[in-house]
Amino acid sequence: MAKGAKQKTHKASSKIFKKKKNGTLTYKKSNGNHKTQKDSSKQVRQRRNKGTLSKGDVSRLKSVI
Repeated sequence: MAKGAKQKTHKASSKIFKKKKNGTLTYKKSNGNHKTQKDSSKQVRQRRNKGTLSKGDVSRLKSVI
């Protein structure tokens, strides 16, 4: 019958992280949607850019995404 079971995609992680062609994972930074008047302009501006995951975390999460 079935030779080997495939690993399922972790749906919560796949909705947060996007895989780029070079293998890195990117995500949207938090706390940038509303109530940003208390933060400096620099903080708000930096949150607009995507964040990249470190190599150690990428190797852990690659198999589930």
